[in-house]
Amino acid sequence: TEVKLAPCSLVLRSIPRPTPKDGEVLIKVHAAALNRADLLQRRGLYPPPAGESDIIGLEVAGTVDGLGPSLKGNWKPDDRVMALLAGGGYAEYVSVPEELLMPAPDNLTFCQAAAIPEAWLTAFQLLVKQGEVVLVHAGASGVGTAAVQLARLFGAVPVVTAGSREKLRLAEKLGAAAGYNYKEESFVQGVHDFTGGADVILDCIGGSNWEKNVSSLAVDGRWVLYGTMGGRAVEGDLLGRMLSKRGRLLCSLLRSRSLQYKADLVRAFADRALPCFSEQPATLRPVIDSTYKLEDIAEAHRHMEANRNMGKIVVTVTPQSEETP
Repeated sequence: TEVKLAPCSLVLRSIPRPTPKDGEVLIKVHAAALNRADLLQRRGLYPPPAGESDIIGLEVAGTVDGLGPSLKGNWKPDDRVMALLAGGGYAEYVSVPEELLMPAPDNLTFCQAAAIPEAWLTAFQLLVKQGEVVLVHAGASGVGTAAVQLARLFGAVPVVTAGSREKLRLAEKLGAAAGYNYKEESFVQGVHDFTGGADVILDCIGGSNWEKNVSSLAVDGRWVLYGTMGGRAVEGDLLGRMLSKRGRLLCSLLRSRSLQYKADLVRAFADRALPCFSEQPATLRPVIDSTYKLEDIAEAHRHMEANRNMGKIVVTVTPQSEETP
């Protein structure tokens, strides 16, 4: 029923502390960040992969609390870490394969670090090339703010869509070369006026945007779909129009990827991007919209569902999560 699907259906309960298995590290969670997938899972539309925790939450930051057998890394108790998860983040403790662990930058709070793994790794998969124009939908979202900064880091040119002038200003401050308020203007015309067509489109909207996306795409362009907030159904000549552009439609879900894929992605991100969070001044920075206590998780979900956030919504699990190291 709708009551069960509402944010108020989220409840806190006590369960046994997880025990790290072979190759796993137990994290004492200080902060966890929200993702759109969390809302879908709450509504029963995005179950966890087989064998994974049914507790919601895909990214956390905290400290190492326990070490499982057969670890290869040099992890130590109380190390500051952040982790990509397939589930289990809304908790005081979570056990994680060590391959999905990254050191949290010393200059970031736990709240800031928790905002990195899922959103930034999703954007990092783009691997855009120097000079390419990248159209980022929801440019002020967690993934959007990451994609804009990573595109700039790799020498690409990000342009964005968003639903308010305030969100566009944020994206432009982060490096977007242009921004379009989809509620007030045609981003198709804007993209063509700016560049003639986008080489890459990073799209979390899906169905309702398909015609505009194809119209915005450059010949030989790539349309990367990682969400369907605007619906899954498509009516019309999608295949014919994509064929005429020689376009490629790539679909990306990070949660269901293999451990090996995620491990390779984490390793590449740690090598190429992670040091940029610690530079002075930092080249990359996570954008935090708001923080909520774990007991206020329902309100955090309502805030995301209202599309009010600019950047990441973070849940604090310990009082120290917002303190600078």
